[in-house]
Amino acid sequence: MAEANRSALLKQGLARAAARLGDVTPAVMAAFYARHPQARDAFDRLALGRRQGLEGEMVAQVLYCAMTWPEQPGEVEMVLLGSVPHHASTLDVRPEWYAGLIAAGCAVLGGDAVAEERAMWDEIEAELLQVVRESAG
Repeated sequence: MAEANRSALLKQGLARAAARLGDVTPAVMAAFYARHPQARDAFDRLALGRRQGLEGEMVAQVLYCAMTWPEQPGEVEMVLLGSVPHHASTLDVRPEWYAGLIAAGCAVLGGDAVAEERAMWDEIEAELLQVVRESAG
């Protein structure tokens, strides 16, 4: 899919998700915890009493990666290639949790997408998950 088309579809999808959900954080985190319930304990441990704040930061990171990827994939690669191994080695945050959060974000944001837009979300998700796999070594 052409970069310009992906960017337009992405903006359209984000606007629709925002209109439908408002703050997408609760929906993304519910989808994430449904697949990775053990991650809730890690969020509690790492958040130092402010789990909702940390959850919001992590969902914002997923949004940043998804929105930036079509036009500046190198920037997103730098973020993930540094962040994933660092968090795995220092904070015991598993790479599959990164992947799970990206998948949950793309699923929620593309939840009511039409065919071409759904294909765009699937492409972005697959490409971001590939970077996570590469960063996990």
